[in-house]
Amino acid sequence: MKQEIETIHIYHTNDIHSHFENWPKISRLLRDRRQLHTRAGEAVFMFDIGDHVDRSHPFTEGTKGKGNIQLLNEAGYDAITIGNNEGITMSKEALSALYTDAEFDVVLGNLQDEEGKIPLWATPSLIYETAKGTKIGVIGATALYTQFYEKLGWIISPPREQLREAASRLASEVDLIVCLSHMGLPEDERLALESPHIDIILGAHTHHLLMEGKVVGNALLAATGKYGAYTGHVTIQFDLSQKHIVEKQADVYPSETLPVVQSDIAQVNELIAAGNEAMQEPVFYNPEPLKQNLFAPSPLSSFFGRALIAYSDADCALFNAGIFLGSLAEGWVTKADLHSLLPHPINLCVITLDGAELLDVYELSLNEEWPEIKVRGLGFRGELMGAMIHERLYRNRHGKLFAGNREVIAGESYTLATLDMFTFGFFFPSLQHADKEYYMPELIRDIAGNYGQRYFAE
Repeated sequence: MKQEIETIHIYHTNDIHSHFENWPKISRLLRDRRQLHTRAGEAVFMFDIGDHVDRSHPFTEGTKGKGNIQLLNEAGYDAITIGNNEGITMSKEALSALYTDAEFDVVLGNLQDEEGKIPLWATPSLIYETAKGTKIGVIGATALYTQFYEKLGWIISPPREQLREAASRLASEVDLIVCLSHMGLPEDERLALESPHIDIILGAHTHHLLMEGKVVGNALLAATGKYGAYTGHVTIQFDLSQKHIVEKQADVYPSETLPVVQSDIAQVNELIAAGNEAMQEPVFYNPEPLKQNLFAPSPLSSFFGRALIAYSDADCALFNAGIFLGSLAEGWVTKADLHSLLPHPINLCVITLDGAELLDVYELSLNEEWPEIKVRGLGFRGELMGAMIHERLYRNRHGKLFAGNREVIAGESYTLATLDMFTFGFFFPSLQHADKEYYMPELIRDIAGNYGQRYFAE
């Protein structure tokens, strides 16, 4: 019997994080490639693996993420899964409305509402069929941020286990299985070894770049790094008569090598302008300039520290001066101003600590090397850490530490208002397992705006 081979193309992106500087080129590449393969009679699919949305960009913030969905529609994506930026930096209502106008499928199997039901805008798996009858099962899942999802009214389940079960259920119905995984490379590798049914794992979350893919077990892993620096391309040669994959390979297209047209820069600037225009709503009137100082306390840090304490009723506050990406001028402060000042998708967290623990945290925060450290990830969208700012957390002239009006004593409890980025164990290991409460869905810029409204209205 003569062997008949079908060529199937899969294009994929991940962790764009609203970095639109390369988006015009990526979108054009995807549209051109779909047209090219369709003319050749070859199957083609396009997937995004989450964190396309990032509220640090004014276009995303101003359009509540719906602008990102329109960009995905225009590029012709077939399906996506969500990342943690879609899942936990948006309110439950905003996420539930995000995909209303989507012209693609949202494949997500490990998120349920409080009644244990998959949200209406998502499906745990689906099956695509090529023109030649090859059935492709697609499954998807996102990273496990249990506390954050619970605070927002969602139930998140372990993604790897869910994907393994979904692949087992689909195996008898399809010819091959593609997994959209926003779990990170280590989890993808474990999944590949645990589930021989999965043929392709398109990865994300850990921002890993696999230039030529990586074979683990039966699966080919592929990923494109971050910020749209690359677009991924997986090519599958499928034997139609024997119903098995003959060959699968992965490569990437560097965005820097893609052709540029004159309108690309203008298109990116238009996105920024549209976002800023949508955020011109005034929030509060600022009677005097609140200036930033990256390496010392400032009028701006004092205002922000008071805002955290007033919102949470905590004893004291701790945060880094690098969180401010500018100053606040005198006059009306708009949503755009607050977004420019605090673009980070970061939440307030209140931690309950024993006096001895609070003293250790305070001492650690005095590290003289920290202000110059470059911070990457954790929701932080600035560059340098800056000085650690202590609001109502201080030593008196006798060297005793106070939280508000109370001396810090071992055996007594105190509440510390801080940023969620400091609760993951990277700078303050003891905070990772401490008793804490996250304030969601409010971001820190929302809390600053709320305080400005009340404080300057008095």
